[in-house]
Amino acid sequence: MIQLYDPPLCCNTGVCGADVDQALVSFAADVDWAQQAGGQIERFSLTQQPLAFAENPVVKSALETTGEAALPLVLVDGEALLSGRYPTREELGAWIGIAPSSAHGSSH
Repeated sequence: MIQLYDPPLCCNTGVCGADVDQALVSFAADVDWAQQAGGQIERFSLTQQPLAFAENPVVKSALETTGEAALPLVLVDGEALLSGRYPTREELGAWIGIAPSSAHGSSH
């Protein structure tokens, strides 16, 4: 199980509004790819789901120590594996046990 704690975004994925960050578009595609490959990924938005941040001791500790710079924060099976940036498709694939080369049209 991969849990992704997003920084404040305009919507659940950040792919909204007039000025969309291309990194977020790519990451949203990577999440879709991983989910279609059978990966279990949950995303939590600080803007829309603040309790999910407060109720997870790993996330709460990271925020108390580093502040919002810790976000995005990625937990794999409850353990913080990545902080401060979004994972690559290769990292997602490794965490769910598949190779990115099996993806059709990898954007990386």
